[in-house]
Amino acid sequence: MLCAAPVNAYERPMTDASSGADGAIDTALAERIESLSEGRASGLRLKGDVLSLVLDVSGLEADARDALAAAIMQGATGLGPIRDVRIAMTAEKAARPIIIAVGSGKGGVGKSTLAVNLAVALHRLGHKVGMVDADIYGPSLPRLLASEGEKPRAEGKTLIPVQNVHGIPMLSMGHLAKPGQAIAWRGPMAGNALGQLLDGDWRGIDILVVDLPPGTGDVQLTMIQRYKPAGAVIVSTPQDLALIDAARAVSFFDQAKVPVIGMVENMAGYVCPHCGEVSDPFGRGGAEASAEDMGLAFLGRVPLDIAVRIASDAGAPPATGDDVSGKAFLAIGERLSRWLDRKKAEGALG
Repeated sequence: MLCAAPVNAYERPMTDASSGADGAIDTALAERIESLSEGRASGLRLKGDVLSLVLDVSGLEADARDALAAAIMQGATGLGPIRDVRIAMTAEKAARPIIIAVGSGKGGVGKSTLAVNLAVALHRLGHKVGMVDADIYGPSLPRLLASEGEKPRAEGKTLIPVQNVHGIPMLSMGHLAKPGQAIAWRGPMAGNALGQLLDGDWRGIDILVVDLPPGTGDVQLTMIQRYKPAGAVIVSTPQDLALIDAARAVSFFDQAKVPVIGMVENMAGYVCPHCGEVSDPFGRGGAEASAEDMGLAFLGRVPLDIAVRIASDAGAPPATGDDVSGKAFLAIGERLSRWLDRKKAEGALG
């Protein structure tokens, strides 16, 4: 029979086959089990004609786990006195990726677009990046990363991130809800949904960019309390009203002891496609000045460009290219990458 994980999934028995303790098996049989299990078996015990062992299945998909267990059962049954094999599967917890939160004090400042392009820029710079759309009530990442209509698979209670052509695996409530469906949930339900996304199978991912909803409410509190981001990027447009709310977001992260990596000024400067004249409908330099006043790094500015809107609606993030907007996003990604390198060198990121 195959027993699925009847022991603590993150602890291993201390007894092994060579211990000489009551129930241990001989060396030749232990070596045979070692070979059958590809070196993943431990805690071998023989009681009567029943062999019990612990099988480490870390990093294996469900089909591979089942195939390995079946091979052990088939190969071990009939060896010496063995007539039955009982296998307890165990898996080590995967290291959680570094979480970078992208937030804003208010909506409408292009936060989600910035978050997606930041993830793409980091990917271009060689990082292994995933994304979580934490805007439970207004998810937009499926559109921005051209994965609308896709559904994540699940292994047990763990969601498997959705892939896309840009190489940024992601999870979003937009993949789970029906298109256009209003999500009318109170705070605890939204927090639980966020937990399911953040607890997805992020193996192989080093950096998880989390697109937060605007403001400083339940979802933000849940993420900070349970998952503690390594740092936050604040997005604002240049006008005073947006900057007032951005300052509140900075204060929120400061109180939660989450380092604010810096501020980004979005929609900064509009180049007329007809005459080439540059105008500043939202002002210019406000986010940079605010960052300086608050002692924060200024990560860069992104122009107000209709090409960004068109590309984003088409699921083609401008950061994949090398035009003016693409270079702006890439420059922000480079500054963030350098910040991460410094923190790693300081030992601040584990």
